[in-house]
Amino acid sequence: MKNSSNDRQPETQPGVASAEEGLVILDGPDGVAVTMTAAAAAETGANLLEAACVAQKQIETRPSPEAQ
Repeated sequence: MKNSSNDRQPETQPGVASAEEGLVILDGPDGVAVTMTAAAAAETGANLLEAACVAQKQIETRPSPEAQ
């Protein structure tokens, strides 16, 4: 049985991107697949990289549990 929306956990496995007939296909976990134009995929990639950098900085600046 699937978790309810309140029990969602972050995905730890990366998606896999491929190019077919001029389109980019992103295959993710649980059968998720998204097909994008090259331009949309490039912008999505840039957005993901930017968000990943911000998230990593948030993790690095989070107080350790011992400090609380």
